Amino acid sequence: RIEISDLKGSWSIEKADGVYKDITKLDSIFFVKDIGTKKHEIEKDFEIFVYKDLEWQKIYEEYLQKLRILLEDRAVFRIEGGRYDEIKQEFSFKLNGVSKTLELSNPAISGLTVFRKYFGDHGEVLKERKTDCGSFGFNFFIFDFTADAPAKFRLDKEDKELIRGHRIYLYRDGIRVYPYGEPDDDWLKIDMYRGTISAGHFLSNDQVVGYVNISQMENEKLKDKTNREGLIEKDNATADFIALLQSILAYLRQKAYAEYLKGLQDKKVHDIVKAEQVQEELNQLKEEVSDNPKVLGLVAKIEKDYRAERKYLIQRAETTEQLAGVGLSVETASHDVMAIMGKATTSLDSLISDLLRGGELDGAEIQKELQSLRGMLSFVEAQLKDIQLLFKSSKQKRRSIRLKEILEKVERIYKRLLKKEGIELTVEEVGPPLIAKTTDAVLLQLLLNLFDNSVYWLQQSARKQKKIGITLDGSHGKLIFSDNGPGVSKDDAPYIFEPFFSGKGEDGRGLGLYIARQLLERNDYTIELADLKADLILPGANFVVSFVSEEK
Repeated sequence: RIEISDLKGSWSIEKADGVYKDITKLDSIFFVKDIGTKKHEIEKDFEIFVYKDLEWQKIYEEYLQKLRILLEDRAVFRIEGGRYDEIKQEFSFKLNGVSKTLELSNPAISGLTVFRKYFGDHGEVLKERKTDCGSFGFNFFIFDFTADAPAKFRLDKEDKELIRGHRIYLYRDGIRVYPYGEPDDDWLKIDMYRGTISAGHFLSNDQVVGYVNISQMENEKLKDKTNREGLIEKDNATADFIALLQSILAYLRQKAYAEYLKGLQDKKVHDIVKAEQVQEELNQLKEEVSDNPKVLGLVAKIEKDYRAERKYLIQRAETTEQLAGVGLSVETASHDVMAIMGKATTSLDSLISDLLRGGELDGAEIQKELQSLRGMLSFVEAQLKDIQLLFKSSKQKRRSIRLKEILEKVERIYKRLLKKEGIELTVEEVGPPLIAKTTDAVLLQLLLNLFDNSVYWLQQSARKQKKIGITLDGSHGKLIFSDNGPGVSKDDAPYIFEPFFSGKGEDGRGLGLYIARQLLERNDYTIELADLKADLILPGANFVVSFVSEEK
């Protein structure tokens, strides 16, 4: 029990403020600590009190009470009971009371740039060795600092200053490792990554308060510096430890917090669109100025301009969605085109060299080389023709199209990549040919995005036999696109067709499935995750595209 008294009477608010700030470097600001997977009240080896003239000053206690109320009531997300299990190589925690478990091999973690930067694009480091830091516990509290946060999460200036005074602390056996957790200490390099990778991919240091618990028993390779200020950055242990914490924090930003922000945005847009708010406000304004012809005329002009601009923006959005597939197909096909063009250039150089040397030429050999060149150029022409179908000039007229024809074009585009990744593609036709009345471009976009999605997740999969299965069911007017990758988690399922949502870590574009649905809906067709047992072809993701018009 330590008592700090001011015997000389030189008491001041500034001095008291300095004292309690020093105390926070010794005493925990949290109620509990984690030991394994259990929670325990902190068993304090000492208590600190501040007195003035033998009267107990509750500055520190009142400060902690305010902070704890914020942690309990104003945090958007409470990540509690968190633990990294080194043997299982997985994170487990409760997110606002809901239990979650994430293996390091889960693409939601392994797909993160910060994870891949340290552990390899396909987790190569973890295939050679396990992490060296040991198991550890963690709790985080995530806040919304924006001015338009929902009322229950909104923070005033004093609240924000209080939260900014703390970061993520590190405790070893209940004793703080200094200076981790100081407002100006970026021991997890979050600010650095926000500046060099993307601010939107990481939670800011300001908006996260939390702590990480290690122990001498479980984390013997995490060693303190001789001056007791920080961990020794030697060997793999500390680097592994920091990379794991960076990864779980990036995951929380990309998943939970991204979905929270999207929900807020969707609600705003939905409320405005549902109420036709702008038009309603213009109507109210017209009523208010009905006796002023000059102002009424100006409002009418604003209304006309608004409608024209709205129409223009809708057209721009549709064009952007259409062109997105062009970039995807060009990116995929360009590898094959460049490889063939390289071979063609080498062959031409060889022919030119022979001609320059003079002498007698072998006609049969020249004919063989020219036929080979012709074949190469034919391949390039076919690839470019397939891509050209995506451009706007080819998108005007709908016609009845056999899905098999478009599928064969996309197969050609993905042939090299499927072979490189060892992915087996099977196509099954059921009943009569599957027909859709639309444009080549819509079907190309649909299939390109489905292939792109499946190939990405199969690249992340540890399966030895990787498969994509496509069923063209003409009897029921539907296409089933399936793979044996990791599938779609229950948490992600409600969001996968939303714009900019991606389960691929920050490298995912987040538009593919959204664009596919938008294009199909304009043709009265649908795409959904399979929910009937008969539509679950392979154990990964299964998408069902219905080409039966909803109007029918």
